[in-house]
Amino acid sequence: MPVIEPDKIPADLLPVIEALCATGIDVAATIARGPLGQSLGAGVGENTGGDQQKALDVMADEAFEKALGPAGVKYYASEEQESVLTLGGEKFALAIDPLDGSSNIDVNVSIGTIFSVFPAGAGPEESFLRPASEQIAAGYIIFGPQCGLVVTFGSGTLMYVLDPADTCFKLVETGLSIPASAKEYAINAGYRRHWPDYVRSYVEQAEAGKDGPRGKDFGFRWVASLVAETHRILSRGGVFLYTGDARPAYARGRLRMVYEVAPMAFLVEQAGGKATNGKDPILSLSATELHQKIPFVFGAAEEVDHVAGLHG
Repeated sequence: MPVIEPDKIPADLLPVIEALCATGIDVAATIARGPLGQSLGAGVGENTGGDQQKALDVMADEAFEKALGPAGVKYYASEEQESVLTLGGEKFALAIDPLDGSSNIDVNVSIGTIFSVFPAGAGPEESFLRPASEQIAAGYIIFGPQCGLVVTFGSGTLMYVLDPADTCFKLVETGLSIPASAKEYAINAGYRRHWPDYVRSYVEQAEAGKDGPRGKDFGFRWVASLVAETHRILSRGGVFLYTGDARPAYARGRLRMVYEVAPMAFLVEQAGGKATNGKDPILSLSATELHQKIPFVFGAAEEVDHVAGLHG
């Protein structure tokens, strides 16, 4: 039995997607055992960005690295590693956040793996420090009540669900679509006092509800897992904001362009949404360094445009 139904996947990318899915199935099984196995949420160090690494971060990174070389990946860039690795393949450069949302491991909230694929360039920098619009595939595996794969190859956004009966990812949606308007927004409200003016204005307008300038009521959401936030927005709409703020280490937010922002922007735009750094489209931008952070606003087109208008 294949690990994924192959019909909608470009033939040259199929080995890469199969490797991601096969490894994802193993990671999902490890997560499902939780405390019956080893302590997945135990801190084991820090990554290059200064985030605490959990045991599962490292385990997932090692598993994906091992699987992707034989699948045709030449350059492997991981959020958990300082520099790009050269694997055994020739054709592709793959960037990955092996375990997004790892702060939620021990509380049984949806977490996931985010990936981005470019054609391999002349070297590591040429492969990843390039316009986000040059991605040829991007997606995530979500580990939650269902294990799923959401992916784009540049012709719409597809959703697969892992069937536990035969451990095969099966296609359930061929054209995910984000509604243009929204009534939900997601932001970390605990740092409100540090927000820039345009973000504060957006949230205050939303909080004013139907009697305010937006003329409608909004719901507030926050999970602290980018995969979970994106999955909700792709499934039922909304907007997400993680911009820079006044804290010394957060002037450009905390999400990485290469590993998180670029792939999610590609997915969202292919589903009819928009993704910006608060003003400029993410897909028009290039990372200037491997672990560069960038503000991120994405989701319903009308809401992302409204944020950009407030940004000025």
